[in-house]
Amino acid sequence: MVNMPALEHMNQILHILFVFLPFLWALGTLPPPDALFLWAMEQVLEFGLGGSSVSTHLRLLVMFIMSAGTAIASYFIPSTVGVVLFMTGFGFLLSLNLSDMGHKIGTKSKDLPSGPEKHFSWKECLFYIIILVLALLETSLLHHFAGFSQISKSNSQATVGYGLMILLIILWILREIQSVYIIGIFRNPFYPKDVQTVTVFFEKQTRLMKIGIVRRILLTLVSPFAMIAFLSLDSSLQGLHSVSVCIGFTRAFRMVWQNTENALLETVIVSTVHLISSTDIWWNRSLDTGIRLLLVGIIRDRLIQFISKLQFAVTVLLTSWTEKKQRRKTTATLCILNIVFSPFVLVIIVFSTLLSSPLLPLFTLPVFLVGFPRPIQSWPGAAGTTACVCADTVYYYQMVPRLTAVLQTAMAAGSLGLLLPGSHYLGRFQDRLIWIMILECGYTYCSINIKGLELQETSCHTAEARRVDEVFEDAFEQEYTRVCPLNEHFGNVLTPCTVLPVKLYSDARNVLSGIIDSHENLKEFKGDLIKVLVWILVQYCSKRPGMKENVHNTENKGKAPLMLPALNTSPPPKSPEDIDSLNSETFNDWSDDNIFDDEPTIKKVIEEKHQLKDLRGTNLFIPGSVESQRVGDHSTGTVPENDLYKAVLLGYPAVDKGKQEDMPYIPLMEFSCSHSHLVCLPAEWRTSCMPSSKMKEMSSLFPEDWYQFVLRQLECYHSEEKASNVLEEIAKDKVLKDFYVHTVMTCYFSLFGIDNMAPSPGHILRVYSGVLPWSVALDWLTEKPELFQLALKAFRYTLKLMIDKASLGPIEDFRELIKYLEEYERDWYIGLVSDEKWKEAILQEKPYLFSLGYDSNMGIYTGRVLSLQELLIQVGKLNPEAVRGQWANLSWELLYATNDDEERYSIQAHPLLLRNLTVQAAEPPLGYPIYSSKPLHIHLY
Repeated sequence: MVNMPALEHMNQILHILFVFLPFLWALGTLPPPDALFLWAMEQVLEFGLGGSSVSTHLRLLVMFIMSAGTAIASYFIPSTVGVVLFMTGFGFLLSLNLSDMGHKIGTKSKDLPSGPEKHFSWKECLFYIIILVLALLETSLLHHFAGFSQISKSNSQATVGYGLMILLIILWILREIQSVYIIGIFRNPFYPKDVQTVTVFFEKQTRLMKIGIVRRILLTLVSPFAMIAFLSLDSSLQGLHSVSVCIGFTRAFRMVWQNTENALLETVIVSTVHLISSTDIWWNRSLDTGIRLLLVGIIRDRLIQFISKLQFAVTVLLTSWTEKKQRRKTTATLCILNIVFSPFVLVIIVFSTLLSSPLLPLFTLPVFLVGFPRPIQSWPGAAGTTACVCADTVYYYQMVPRLTAVLQTAMAAGSLGLLLPGSHYLGRFQDRLIWIMILECGYTYCSINIKGLELQETSCHTAEARRVDEVFEDAFEQEYTRVCPLNEHFGNVLTPCTVLPVKLYSDARNVLSGIIDSHENLKEFKGDLIKVLVWILVQYCSKRPGMKENVHNTENKGKAPLMLPALNTSPPPKSPEDIDSLNSETFNDWSDDNIFDDEPTIKKVIEEKHQLKDLRGTNLFIPGSVESQRVGDHSTGTVPENDLYKAVLLGYPAVDKGKQEDMPYIPLMEFSCSHSHLVCLPAEWRTSCMPSSKMKEMSSLFPEDWYQFVLRQLECYHSEEKASNVLEEIAKDKVLKDFYVHTVMTCYFSLFGIDNMAPSPGHILRVYSGVLPWSVALDWLTEKPELFQLALKAFRYTLKLMIDKASLGPIEDFRELIKYLEEYERDWYIGLVSDEKWKEAILQEKPYLFSLGYDSNMGIYTGRVLSLQELLIQVGKLNPEAVRGQWANLSWELLYATNDDEERYSIQAHPLLLRNLTVQAAEPPLGYPIYSSKPLHIHLY
């Protein structure tokens, strides 16, 4: 064996190869063992066993073992009919999304709060069982028929071949007219023109959708059975089967279901070559039909890859010179070298194509290397496990479930072209960019990963997003006079496909100058705030849990019990000097110049409140506290003052000797209506921290007519009495009204402070943001978190009301005002973008959201409105080899060259390659999408 020539030659080749191994490793051409192993499994599974690239590495391993086991088992089946039935049955079963079997219908994805993907139902299982039975029946009958006569068999197979040719042409035409461009170059005359609104799109898209249904029936039901007929009539299956027959036909019967369109193309090519060529040539004489289909499949894939890689290389080369911003000092030299050594560059592209490895442009310059072979899922772990989550991620969470449902229709109709694993699509709407990658394809299903790119656009991001907008505008929003105009952006890696109607949030930002700083509007604001406070508190109290259950108990009682509001114990009062110091310091911090301090004043006040809670209280003597009967007790006795009354007198100056103390004003009376307690305020809210003189002064501002109107508009509880009479009695209850007066005016005083002047715009913004001015009522309000949130809610509703009145005109009567407030409560979330409730409202799909902001650079107040409506997302297909090449360079540059400079050349804006967006869309840690979904399985029927 030492003298064998083959071993000597191999020894020499390996010696040369080993010398170059360190150099290949340094260039990133030598694959890591895990990547090489997964790549080899994926290639064998796809081209040798008829499978598909899959969404996870574990799934790849399992599918490879099952597919290889099927091919091996078929070799040991002695019966020819048994072999054909075995191949047909397992080819169909392995092409299904088996991981979804056994799940309950409607199970939601953890990644999406309202995920649209449904798992297998009994109807779907019945459908697949019927298809399987029909396929097995057809295969066995045709195989049995083919065994009778060699002549009839050949003629029948040729006839089926002609039928497949016609079917391929029909399916190609039906697929191409679904997209805006035919083969990416010519404008489709059948596609709707100037599509900008959903209604226009639906009107013009109806015919195309009907054509899409016809195409789906032909692709899902007709084509697989036609190809099974072609394979079953083949003479190679009649005799003793060899290894090549088992491998070739196992793949062929699997491809019929796994990738029907490619299988149809391969079958037509093999049939055509067989019909037009002589039977004596090597292709027809030495190879059986299964191996021919396998070779044609490899050639088809590598040819498509070569064209995509060549287009990518030409784009990189030309744009390095034609784009001024891409030119460097060495650009001219590199271009000349590429032209001079163009045969060598072609060899690199061909070698990269043969290995199915990415073409790596070094630093995205026109210097090309062969990237190491890697699977399509070229990152560790499953897709969607990590993302750079931020405040804007929630917009993609809301959008993706609805987008997935619409993608199902578009993919089934053929609007996105030929669906292949490793394909990439880019969607655009307003400031949102959606990156869609196909992970896996099979019979009536497709697995995808959706990524959301950042909304805070950088200069590079903006430059490329602008080019994306131009490409889509020329395709969808421009009227053409010619019949089939050319795609002006053919050199771009993005080719527009279609538009998708999706229900999502439209983001609008308005300047509020002239509204929020209008003196008249601000003056009306204070009066409107009291009305909104009344409405919100009445609505809250009427809907409190447990109120309706007590109705029947109330009807059996005469008078309501004595309502004794508890007063909190006050800490020792401060001296006048302390009060003056506190007022001056606090109001200086709360001036208009400091509305955007890092630490809001409210936080300081709350901290002081917690420190004062530990001070020992003092018992207060309340005039008129005589012997009274305890509620629910038959014995009579004196109730201690500390049990009945507690008051907060924080911040009041000491009372001079000889002067009567101005005590908190609290009415101790009983309700005149037995139903009043159903809308009564909680006991802890009925305390008062205001002196009686101030309370009486402010009570004059209370709108009693509005208060009674709101009560009369309530939905009446179940009662034997007439609804109007009950509500009328409640509205006339003076004790109930006094409670509302005290609570509403104390909240009002907390929001505006002691001054009765019109608020400034800065004051409006601070309070809207939850930063309240200091006042003697601030602690009282902050100790009641629920009431604090209701008061803040009322303030925000009032601001929105002020903006609506300025935009739509004044409010005519109380009914219109209630209509506005009910709409805010039902359809709006009014708050801050940074609030958790803002995210919750988006996920709950509130129809509208509003937020107030301030642009410190321009010095203007802004309003942001999100509106949930059905809008059009423009979608285009990306050159898959351009994406793979740029991701390969990103991996090489960060891991091999360790160049992590944030301003490096390879991530700068490139309008044709979309370099910055492509880098963002890479799987973390190489990329930084702000949202990435788990693999989403879409059913294509």
